[in-house]
Amino acid sequence: MTILVENEAERKLDFDFEEVIKSIINKTLETENCPYETEVNVLLTGNEEIHEANKEFRGIDRPTDVLSFPMVDYDFPSDFSYVEENPESYINPETDELLLGDIMISVDKVYEQANEYGHSRKREFAFLIAHSMLHLLGYDHIDEAERKVMEVKQEAILDALGITRNGG
Repeated sequence: MTILVENEAERKLDFDFEEVIKSIINKTLETENCPYETEVNVLLTGNEEIHEANKEFRGIDRPTDVLSFPMVDYDFPSDFSYVEENPESYINPETDELLLGDIMISVDKVYEQANEYGHSRKREFAFLIAHSMLHLLGYDHIDEAERKVMEVKQEAILDALGITRNGG
């Protein structure tokens, strides 16, 4: 597995964010029965930079907490049959890893939302990684039913790693 982390954020995180990224990605892939070694890119940035990306890619003129850029087309979440039918489109030929996509997180929003929700920055950061990983695996939250599925899966991933609202 390849996880490329680039930290361009001005604010510093007070925990081993690379270890959190790795553990959340691994647990998500395990939970979703991903049959491939994968490649994921993670960019940590600030509100100003994610605001620009949100405006450019989604047409939303404000900062957000996380942006996900999936590389795989799914008929259904975590259905890897399309990858099997078109490996040349999704598998890095140099590493034989599935190119899942990119995650962009605003560290400023991690601070803001951890304070707003009354839990640790580590928990907020882990939640955003889990949320984004589910997007990279084809999940969405456009309607209420989809939102509930994602919510349950996010909490299960965090709970399995002991990253809870009160303790992590």
